[in-house]
Amino acid sequence: MIAMVKTENVLQREAKGSFDFFWKEVNDNPESKGYGLIRDHSGSGGEGVASIASNGFGLSAIPIGIERGWISFEEGKERALGTLKTYWNNVEHRDGFFYHFLNMETAQKNEAFYDCPSIIDTAILLNGAIIAREYFGGEIGVLADKIYDRVNWNVYVNKETNQFYMGLGEDGKGFGAWDMYAEQLMLYFLAVGSKTYPVSPSMYHDFKRFEGTYGDVTFYPSPGGQLFTHQYSHGWFDFRDKLDPDGIDWFENSVKATLVNRQYCIDQQDQYKTYSSESWGLTACDGPSGYTLAGSPPYYPSVEVKNDGTVAPSGPAGSIVFAKKEVQESLEYFAEIDELWGPYGLQDSYNLEKEEPWYSDKVIGINKGVTLLMIENEESGLIWKLYHQNESIQRATDILKFTKKG
Repeated sequence: MIAMVKTENVLQREAKGSFDFFWKEVNDNPESKGYGLIRDHSGSGGEGVASIASNGFGLSAIPIGIERGWISFEEGKERALGTLKTYWNNVEHRDGFFYHFLNMETAQKNEAFYDCPSIIDTAILLNGAIIAREYFGGEIGVLADKIYDRVNWNVYVNKETNQFYMGLGEDGKGFGAWDMYAEQLMLYFLAVGSKTYPVSPSMYHDFKRFEGTYGDVTFYPSPGGQLFTHQYSHGWFDFRDKLDPDGIDWFENSVKATLVNRQYCIDQQDQYKTYSSESWGLTACDGPSGYTLAGSPPYYPSVEVKNDGTVAPSGPAGSIVFAKKEVQESLEYFAEIDELWGPYGLQDSYNLEKEEPWYSDKVIGINKGVTLLMIENEESGLIWKLYHQNESIQRATDILKFTKKG
């Protein structure tokens, strides 16, 4: 009983801290063109830089904050409405796709942190808009639909490969390819379910499925084995009881990926002091030398991953729906490390490899977002329920021929 209470306290502390990031690290000036835009990360180096992905998670966080009594319904409604007005009227876009990083005051693309119009980050923003639509309805629902309907998914389709490009250059030419399994499952549901610019469901079948094995576990890994790739789409879409037309169980696949990530850290604990059965979670995060892409095998043949011992609490926390017992043990361990805690819950990451242990001085919006959504889904299923109320998501699920298990 004591252990259970301890775990619940850590979960609530982390959930509240994660929510506070989205509620406080925001342009809250209703007179500003950037009202509602949320910072990419806290701490130094990110002042004035908003992330559309942070906003996708932030819009999803609002119903959680209301249901948990952290803000009032009216406060949440005002923030959601103002944010969507900003995205409809002010945020720079091309064919409905938003730039990854924005200037928090002007809502234009952030030149200092320039990125192209981003299909995956636009998808995350749309997921948040859908959650707001289903929770509030009314004018918020109308705006969410307008933003979704404006996205011309076909612009991002490589007609030769029938795969999505990763980015579009200023010349309008696509580059990169979502040709593998990663965090992009959400793209197929959003694009196939679009009322205005739907794509062929065959796109879902035309990305490569690479099977890999670690120990005695065989599953579909992402190229570099970062945990976020197995988390993000699951934050909104409830894959627990569903199979794809080929019988693939993406939820069980994420369970396997999570446990492999943990086992790899156990197997490598003699090489890295940070790793253990409680201290695991290799994913994209802050690191001693900047942003890092830590991951666990099996890797794609052409991918080289350089782990340095950095562990991100969002790795386990964002996987609580996949491996509850193991995640609880990890969070209880993190709870005892004072240096890991900050105003927004657990800091982004830490590393014990050098003589002087390193602890991140920031949190990153997307890592806080997946943490909050997964904790809420584990406890109430709120985000899953809201997302599956949406007609476009229901339509896409049918068109893509996902069926219930059993």
